[in-house]
Amino acid sequence: MTSSPFASPRFLPRVMALDAASCGATGALQLAAAGPLAALTGLPQALLSGTGVFLLAYALVAAWLARGQGAHPTLIGLVALGNLAWAVGCVALATGGWMTLTGWGVVWLALQAVVVVLLADLQWMGLRATRGAVRLAAA
Repeated sequence: MTSSPFASPRFLPRVMALDAASCGATGALQLAAAGPLAALTGLPQALLSGTGVFLLAYALVAAWLARGQGAHPTLIGLVALGNLAWAVGCVALATGGWMTLTGWGVVWLALQAVVVVLLADLQWMGLRATRGAVRLAAA
């Protein structure tokens, strides 16, 4: 019987490490270049800076989870839900008409939405496969 790669004990930590890296890079960029990014995207500088700080803090939590420390399935599930909420927020900002975004602003938000939806999907796949592997081992 072939085991799913999603059930590997290394799969979820790798996904969490990818999540940490992407959030860390995005957060650092938004903090270091909030002014130029605001001019390029039409997003408020305060929003870019504030979410940059949040992303850096989140990256630390995701890196901790990637190390296997407290990587309880419930925590990974909450992270996946958080990623989906981030994607919804990005889409809402891009389409809500609350601010005048440039084309680059729409692209910036769309890229974030796509990345976090993919990460959430990988997290859910890993959780489902892990639960299935636990059930098989218990049988």
